[in-house]
Amino acid sequence: MHNQVLTDKTYQNFEEQYKEFSQATTLTKPEKARRLMGQIDLLIDNPEGLEFVYQHIAELTDAGIFEGSAWADPSKLVAGLVNGTLKSGHPNSTIEILSELRLLAMAKDEIQNNRLGSGDAENYIQEVIVANLEFVFNEPLEETRLVMGEHELKKVHTLFKFISEKTALNNVKEKLVEELTLICEQRPVVTEKQRKIIALIKEKIDLDPKNELDAKLLRFQRSIYRPTLRTLNKDFREYGLSLNKLTKSQLKEECKEMSRVMLSFGLVSQYHAVLVLFLTGQDHKELVPLCLGLSEAGTARWKEFQEFIANLILKTIHPYNAQCIYGLAKMLESGIFSREAVRSGLANMLAIKIHPEVEERILKSTRTPHEKVNALQYLMGALFRVLGQPLGIGQGNNPTCQSARGISMWSQHAPAKLIHMVQTAATHNDLTFRFEAQEIKSSEVGLGLVQNLDHNLDAVSVTLVPMLDKIYNEMMLRASGRGEDPHKWVNPALYGQWIQIGFASAYDYLSNAIVDFDGFIRVFYAMAHPSYNGGHRLIYPNPVGIFITSAKGDMLGFHAVSLLRVDLDLKGIYRAYFLNPNNEGRQDWGQGIKPSVFGNGEVYGESSLPLYEFAARIYAFHYNNLEAAGKMKNVPAKEVKQIEKLAKESWGRAYTWIERKKSW
Repeated sequence: MHNQVLTDKTYQNFEEQYKEFSQATTLTKPEKARRLMGQIDLLIDNPEGLEFVYQHIAELTDAGIFEGSAWADPSKLVAGLVNGTLKSGHPNSTIEILSELRLLAMAKDEIQNNRLGSGDAENYIQEVIVANLEFVFNEPLEETRLVMGEHELKKVHTLFKFISEKTALNNVKEKLVEELTLICEQRPVVTEKQRKIIALIKEKIDLDPKNELDAKLLRFQRSIYRPTLRTLNKDFREYGLSLNKLTKSQLKEECKEMSRVMLSFGLVSQYHAVLVLFLTGQDHKELVPLCLGLSEAGTARWKEFQEFIANLILKTIHPYNAQCIYGLAKMLESGIFSREAVRSGLANMLAIKIHPEVEERILKSTRTPHEKVNALQYLMGALFRVLGQPLGIGQGNNPTCQSARGISMWSQHAPAKLIHMVQTAATHNDLTFRFEAQEIKSSEVGLGLVQNLDHNLDAVSVTLVPMLDKIYNEMMLRASGRGEDPHKWVNPALYGQWIQIGFASAYDYLSNAIVDFDGFIRVFYAMAHPSYNGGHRLIYPNPVGIFITSAKGDMLGFHAVSLLRVDLDLKGIYRAYFLNPNNEGRQDWGQGIKPSVFGNGEVYGESSLPLYEFAARIYAFHYNNLEAAGKMKNVPAKEVKQIEKLAKESWGRAYTWIERKKSW
């Protein structure tokens, strides 16, 4: 086994370990295999190392690397188990990766196996890819982030990038349709994931418009690559030139078709940017509402603030910054432009000079920034998206759910405050907050929860989150040691006056136990459940702390969400509708508790669960302590016991439970 270009010590060590393993006796083979696997683990977290191992997978197989393990017989492997094994860490994740490389080699007839043909191997690899899209697109779920280290995530992402590039995906169309539908229904601010899936389909799958599944995939594909008939076989520059030749009637039809496609999936094409800019610059401004797909109310706002918004369009929108058009349309629909403070804030933003470090973060988050789009345009575009889609904000691969939740709340209820915060942070690379009459300046406090920011965020988030994270962490430090959850003081200080002063926590810091869970749930229902709170609706998002649990219901950690509303669904069941800022509202929390994002009355960006299932995962929330006390007795004991049973049999196994009554 020799490769002329190998100079790295890791590769040389691999050669030596492989030689020792292949020559080992039955007695010494297990120990030699363990050492060889350790060397492989070091190689496979980068593309070159993985390619090297793949080139030698046949020899490793022949030498017996899988013998005596659960991977010995490839015909008995189950694609659905791969995800869990990859999350379990080395050495299991390493041999699982080797197993995928072996199956890939079998699919390509580079390894023969009398129990599994190349076609079956190909099907297996396809199933594994679709069941692990979080790794293909490097967007791990919350549970995954909590259980996998940086090295493990890197090597698994490297594997899936490698095998997806070498595999046909014809047999997984149904799964891809479902995946795209459910991502788009959440209308995320960052659209990289669905764009990558669509690009993968375009590159890897031949689609037949007569086939029902293919037709659905083609609709997604066309939303980006060919949104209207007139864009066929033209790049966006050629399309722009062709617009001059259209009559007013033809332009109207073009606007209708373009906006219909955008509103279907929340995805915007480069062609749409060209059309909007043409209409705005060529004095066809009366067609802009049609091009944005606006309702009568949105159109009225466009007419009222036409010159102001036209100026924003011409200074912000570009074919390489097109996605912000959807956010702009949603801003017009919501009426946010009617606020003088918002218009003043956006006008001020156009004149700022961005701090070099912030500019670097913004351009890094853009993945492939274009030379004709500057950092301020990207930031303005992201502001449109965040202000227009407050429930589409995500935290990326960062432990910053608190910051994402804050940006979402301000964009809904204090948009001018958010714009001013962005202006300050972008200009000075600094922010100040007040906590208990003392100033906290992000540049003068210690590190936050994030050491290496994942830049797969919108430009507003990469501008604010590094500072918000440090300020939040400093507030938590100052509020700790008081015998209660620091969030009691930190949430109102961080988020603002919308947060109720009353605070309920199931967890007791002094006893390290769950205390008076019965009373805790009664307070929650007295605050949130319309049947027991006098029919009141929630007015502002409520910052709620939840226990993250695995698909087996095991306790994994803590997470911040916003409870937005409690309403009856179509089946007459009260559901909690909430913002989960972890980029993906669908998980399996165990015990059959699976938040949905579509089909149960959710508006774009919401996750939802039956209220009792949501209650079974919460540990802290805010409430009006003047109102809740008199309503707690209304809550039936049977309902409380149902929730308590779910809690005790999942995350509750990690705690001692004490019945002592609290004075809520």
